[in-house]
Amino acid sequence: MAAIPLLVCDDSGMARKQLIRALPADWPVSITQAANGKEGLKAIMDGLGQVVLLDLTMPEMDGYQVLQMLKANAIEAKVIVVSGDVQEEAVRRVTELGALAFLKKPAAPELVLETLQQLGIYDPRPAGSPLHAEIDRPEFKVGFRDAFREVNNVAMGQAAALLAKALGVFVQLPIPNVNIFEVGELSMALADIDQGQRLSAVCQGYIGDGIAGEALLIFHDSEVIDIAKLLGIEHLDNELQEQELLMDLASILIGACLSGIARQLDVRFSQGHPQMLGQHCAIGDLMHVNKSRWKKTLAVEISYGIEGMRIHFDLLLLFTEDSVKRLTDKISHMMD
Repeated sequence: MAAIPLLVCDDSGMARKQLIRALPADWPVSITQAANGKEGLKAIMDGLGQVVLLDLTMPEMDGYQVLQMLKANAIEAKVIVVSGDVQEEAVRRVTELGALAFLKKPAAPELVLETLQQLGIYDPRPAGSPLHAEIDRPEFKVGFRDAFREVNNVAMGQAAALLAKALGVFVQLPIPNVNIFEVGELSMALADIDQGQRLSAVCQGYIGDGIAGEALLIFHDSEVIDIAKLLGIEHLDNELQEQELLMDLASILIGACLSGIARQLDVRFSQGHPQMLGQHCAIGDLMHVNKSRWKKTLAVEISYGIEGMRIHFDLLLLFTEDSVKRLTDKISHMMD
């Protein structure tokens, strides 16, 4: 049986590794990998993607744009979207653009198998028939930063789905940034958040299984009124009401993100109560006042946007320096 050209298109090496591992071992496929939508589209046009496993959130060209190009140019490919963006609207949009199925990350092997069978893409070997040759699975070397970014990518997608339901909106997702900073460097890295505006921030501590840190959710003061209106609140009468609103949103986003990370790493976090870290201040003042709390930190930066509105939230997950070894061990176990 001739090998089926299969394209795995995802910017994360870890995500590609997980997907390829999840494929039926006796499925005769020839695997091509692409690290962004632009590479993926070229591979499809070169005949290397009869079947495509496609991520949505990628640099250069995202998954939506790939599907749009395939549809606009009548290019035939059997596309299964595999994404951490699990918003109902995301599923609706990719289906409308021609995707045959949607799998949420990380896709379990049994669900991949079931989906391939339902779509008629893979037929299991009949009893007594000779074995197909096993998939030639490529060797992977996935670094900590790539792997941890993918863990956060999945977690932020789950948080976005909850936020989308709470606000009745479509949440635009970024590619998470993962870096190790001194607190002074962190302040500089966040300079683009400020843009001369006043900010308010909510923080929430977490600890568990040798991993600890704080989540920091930053709001632009100029956008708080619009956020309140999405929740049906026409007027914020005082700062206390504003604080309660921001802490409620922080509970949704931070809680869902930490839950998603904990589930993937098989840990259990105890979370503190959300508290206002600062209100109506500049990012430099916010970081300066709290620099003794963080020192050197593993920082994950996620910037959520609301489609069609000038509203975004900047979520920072700040892990202590001592947590890095434990996180590395947990991620290594995931990839074994």
